Amino acid sequence: MRQRSLDGGGTMVSRLCLGAMPFGTTVDEQTSLAILDRFVEAGGTTIDTANCYSFWVPGGSGGESETVLGRWLKDRGGRDRLTIASKVGSGPGSDGQAEGLAPAVIREQLEGTLRRLGTDHVDVYYAHREDRTTPDEDTLAAFHQAVTDGKTRSLGASNHAAWRLAETRSLAERHGWTPYTVVQQRYSYLQPRPKTTLPEGGHVHASDELLDYVRGHGLTMFAYTTLLFGAYGRPERPLPEHYLHPGTERRLQALAKVADELGVTPIQAVLAWLTGGEPAVVPIIGVSSVAQLDECLAAADLELPGELRQVLDDAA
Repeated sequence: MRQRSLDGGGTMVSRLCLGAMPFGTTVDEQTSLAILDRFVEAGGTTIDTANCYSFWVPGGSGGESETVLGRWLKDRGGRDRLTIASKVGSGPGSDGQAEGLAPAVIREQLEGTLRRLGTDHVDVYYAHREDRTTPDEDTLAAFHQAVTDGKTRSLGASNHAAWRLAETRSLAERHGWTPYTVVQQRYSYLQPRPKTTLPEGGHVHASDELLDYVRGHGLTMFAYTTLLFGAYGRPERPLPEHYLHPGTERRLQALAKVADELGVTPIQAVLAWLTGGEPAVVPIIGVSSVAQLDECLAAADLELPGELRQVLDDAA
């Protein structure tokens, strides 16, 4: 699987990123380990998790994903060949709201993440969501300190509005702090209705402005919910209501045409569209079986011919 530089430095990311969110909760540990083994065997190096995964699942409290990943790392080794990302800010706080991005939260939660993972650093540490109740200077200074201390190498912003990303990066630059150079947002080939509110709490869809900002500033963008909960590959599964609009049908027809011409599945065509676009996106693939993973891995080196990409781009 091809690799690319994360932010112009020495950290490399694979063309596909494995999402570890369900590991230890909705995906049992044995299956999780098998998925991790297969991903690395296929040349994947980049794994995404968070401190809060998955507290909302019955029986979950948060930290299960990192714990399973940590046990796998301890057993398999090879930490230096992997790029691991985690996040802070979306876990449950003492008041029932999101924990936020206060410096004390960042410090405490990063230590917990490193302990569960059994490592001395994460390669990317994200602000999982905006926190407009904490001064940006406080948040950015705490993240910069984590970089200075060697506990993370790069910083990322997830679920941030484009103007907030630009504002915080400018603020970091003025202070000489480490800026966010990695972005993670919800994004896929199908687009929700304009101005719709996504029902999944905290999810923010990538806007055209955000994509333009990422492209113009040479940032690395990761995309989650790229496969829309399996809807592309399972016709019997209805699309979420907020995707039901005329543009969706046109895009699905274009996707079927392109997949048929290439002899691939719609999922594989979507992943190729994401990885070969401008900006090139690193899809985070969430799977619950090795078989599902193998379908995605088959798209790792798939390139869309220009005329077929145009078919997909023009459908709206």
